[in-house]
Amino acid sequence: MNIVDSHCHIDLAIFDKDRDVIIKNCKEIGIKSIIVPAIESKSWSTLLHVVTVNDGLYPALGLHPVFIKAHCSNDITLLQEYVSKYNPIAIGEIGLDFYIKDTDKEKQKLFFNEQLDIAESNALPVILHVRKAHDDVLSILKTKDLKGGSCHAFNGSYEQAKRYIDLGFKLGFGGTMTYPNARKIHDLAKKIPLESILLETDSPDMSGFNHQGERNQPDYIIDALKALSQLKNMSTEEVANQTSINAKALFSLS
Repeated sequence: MNIVDSHCHIDLAIFDKDRDVIIKNCKEIGIKSIIVPAIESKSWSTLLHVVTVNDGLYPALGLHPVFIKAHCSNDITLLQEYVSKYNPIAIGEIGLDFYIKDTDKEKQKLFFNEQLDIAESNALPVILHVRKAHDDVLSILKTKDLKGGSCHAFNGSYEQAKRYIDLGFKLGFGGTMTYPNARKIHDLAKKIPLESILLETDSPDMSGFNHQGERNQPDYIIDALKALSQLKNMSTEEVANQTSINAKALFSLS
């Protein structure tokens, strides 16, 4: 099989001791490509090093909304410089997160808009992080001329899913599908066309049912693949192939 993990933070320090072993295991079981989104500007250099020394890893650069307090205006200038110099496959992980208590919503919106403008001017897709803010994000996206993107760990409504798809976006599904009682996610995964779905782990976060309490890692995407295959009543080969086609086309992967 040819599987793409469309969202994995394999660059983080929690993987420093066994990153090589994990990546080797991924390749052996058919995970050929891993997309690595950024979080803060201070970690971009490490991320770029990790993807450079490992075949099949692809970088996205951006400023994560959860860490909005850490971002400064110079980070936007720096992002444009890094994009011009290092040619990431996407701008991300960016977005809005209104689930966080006492967050600065206006600062989030400002940084989101400025990063979308960088994506637009460089003809790059975006990788979205959205919690409790789908309508706000969709309203902003409508004002841009973007090359699509992914909405990772999608947990909105089916109607919102259709609006993302109409704007050229794919929707990310991962370990949450493996939980027996995740009825909303199961229903979404059944309804949304496979052509609009990406598989992901969000490692080291969002561990699946079989790995509760553990560090999540990209080779656990097999559990998500099996869960989606069951929900779609399709073979794992069919689901792996189509979701990989989706990711490769969206992010122009080699």
